[in-house]
Amino acid sequence: MTNEVRASHILVKTEDEANKIYDELMNGRDFADAAAEYSLCPSKAEGGDLGFFGKGMMVKPFEDAAFKLDKFVLSKPVQTQFGWHLIIVTDKK
Repeated sequence: MTNEVRASHILVKTEDEANKIYDELMNGRDFADAAAEYSLCPSKAEGGDLGFFGKGMMVKPFEDAAFKLDKFVLSKPVQTQFGWHLIIVTDKK
């Protein structure tokens, strides 16, 4: 069972913007480069990397999506009270 995941994300204001970035990423755009350009989160300086986190540490929609993802599979846009996220899990433990 996965107790923690390490994830990176890109946070934007609108679903349209998230979908546009999703398309760029699916067409080969580097995730860290896109995070640096688009993300509203301070983690953009680290390519969107949030480090490891366990259950209960993130808002529920984000956590639910992150814990369901396989490693290196890009999520569809996920809405939270902060905006729209694209999430990629880079490690699990």
